[in-house]
Amino acid sequence: MKLTLANFYVKEICFGAKTELKDGVLTVNKEEALAVVREDTHITEAELHIVKPGDMVRLVPVKEAIEPRYRVGGGPVFPGVTGELMQAGNGTTHALKDMSVLVVGKHYGGFQDGLIDMGGEGAKYTFYSQLKNLVLVANSDEEFEHHEQQKKNRALRWAGMRLAEYLGACTKDMQPDDTDVYELEPLTKRSKAVNDLPSVVMVLQPQSQMEELGYNDLNYGWDCNHMVPTFMHPNEVLDGAMISGSFMPCSSKWSTYDFQNFPMIRRLYEEHGKTLNFLGVIMSNLNVALEQKERAAIFVAQMAKSLGADSAVVAEEGYGNPDADFTACLVALEEAGIKTVGLSNECTGRDGASQPLVSMNEKEDAIVSCGNVSSLIELPAMPVVLGELESLSRDGLSGGWGNDEKLGPSVRPDGSIIMENNAMFCGDRVVGWSTKTMVEF
Repeated sequence: MKLTLANFYVKEICFGAKTELKDGVLTVNKEEALAVVREDTHITEAELHIVKPGDMVRLVPVKEAIEPRYRVGGGPVFPGVTGELMQAGNGTTHALKDMSVLVVGKHYGGFQDGLIDMGGEGAKYTFYSQLKNLVLVANSDEEFEHHEQQKKNRALRWAGMRLAEYLGACTKDMQPDDTDVYELEPLTKRSKAVNDLPSVVMVLQPQSQMEELGYNDLNYGWDCNHMVPTFMHPNEVLDGAMISGSFMPCSSKWSTYDFQNFPMIRRLYEEHGKTLNFLGVIMSNLNVALEQKERAAIFVAQMAKSLGADSAVVAEEGYGNPDADFTACLVALEEAGIKTVGLSNECTGRDGASQPLVSMNEKEDAIVSCGNVSSLIELPAMPVVLGELESLSRDGLSGGWGNDEKLGPSVRPDGSIIMENNAMFCGDRVVGWSTKTMVEF
């Protein structure tokens, strides 16, 4: 499979009469774009805003981030989700770089939603403050979800994907600024020079704990809760086969943008044929019952061994209950003779007394920490809020609270906030990029 990502760099976003990209300026016809959003009659309110790095703007509750794209030759950007099923990861796809579509609730948030500050102290905590963003602030008539802590957010998430496809299509007849080409030789057809290098497989554990459909990550539109570990070409992940779900404490979450740009996959590609032999991706899952977790670990280890992997990198989306899947996978791989590194965040509790991973084993001797979800973040009031600030404390966002005996409410009367890192949108960057550094004590 050969994937060419044709890159169009966006220097500025503005509203205007015609949706087009010219000299790095993306002009958006707001009424046309909103008409695309409102194709779903469940959308009751919708508005578009433009934010850029350094703007003193706070966004909450943020539900999703998507990179605008266009599939050359036709077909949906997200096969099995926004259109018919087709193979992803082959051919040419246009991508609008240095920007994203952000989906924000006009009122109601939930456990899986988060916060982004585009400027000030809070901007350092999330990658998305570094992008130019077209922000969809919307509400839906899915009233049964309004006061539920767990929300599927289907209408808003799908509206974001349609909007991303609409924007990407403006590049249809254009030549890109540059291209990235991703191609791996079939496993049995690789040269001796490549096969003599240490072989590495990437194991991904996307969110799939919810047995009720509609909350989990999707693989070609298939709910990952119904999946067993599956070997995938990395190009499929980079080209729209994987869609973010709507259940996961927000700093741990992988947005659709994260899947589209997965830095660890790209880094393994960079080293392929030089320092390592990149075998591909084992797409695993996160389960609830212990037997399911053990079964998945057995599948992963067998698959990696059969592929001839010398080593593996395992990344989990989440923490707590998923730690048992994560650590079981690390142990199973190590027991199969495969040197394994894990990527995960930690959860120590606000008092620091909880163990960072709920399951530990002496074979788990190489884990990269991507941050502590329980770290407290205190931020001043922001002049502009897109969405509804009160949702942080009212709607059960994973890092916010109504009142704490010692800390008081997450949202103070003057608009300043105190919250756990948990609520920072995709803040722990387990996918491989991070604004954080390690400090030695």
